[in-house]
Amino acid sequence: MIFFELFITFFKIGLFTFGGGYAMLPLIQEEVLAHGWVTETEVVNFIAVAESTPGPFAINMSTYVGSILGGQALGVIGSVLGAACAALGVVLPSFIIILIIARCYEAFKKNKIVKGAMSGLKPAVIGLIGAAVLTVAQSALFVADSSGAIVYDFTSYAFFCAIGIFAVMAVLAFKKVHPILLIVMSAVAGIGLGYLGEVI
Repeated sequence: MIFFELFITFFKIGLFTFGGGYAMLPLIQEEVLAHGWVTETEVVNFIAVAESTPGPFAINMSTYVGSILGGQALGVIGSVLGAACAALGVVLPSFIIILIIARCYEAFKKNKIVKGAMSGLKPAVIGLIGAAVLTVAQSALFVADSSGAIVYDFTSYAFFCAIGIFAVMAVLAFKKVHPILLIVMSAVAGIGLGYLGEVI
């Protein structure tokens, strides 16, 4: 049944991902595509919705996927149930592991093996986040032409969106601008560019 499958799939994602929501992205993408639940374009759209709503990225993403799939199975009730199963699945492993670590960490935090494991996990998390960035960028910015070759159009609105994103990141990094103001301005610019892209 889809609800049990959602729970197990997202439980596995939550259990084997270190480093938070963005590090989960490659696993989420792999699992939902492998199950045939969504297309690659829909994954990019799910990411945009998950990032545009309040709350942790992984929970938003799992809730959104669960809601869509549950809704397809049983309508509104299925949508709520699917969202609950997927969200519970993704947070339950972390909840259990944190409870165990909280009980044991004080005793082992100075242990060389534990310190080594924590040091080894940091580059792995950075790699997972980097892989997620490249995958999403490839899906969003690069397209296949009529011959099947991957091309990038430097005159497209997607290119100007990417330039805008880097500009916002630079402003946030070097200027004291309130993040909420940047989020609102980016949302307005994104909506405008989205409509412009449809017109073009």
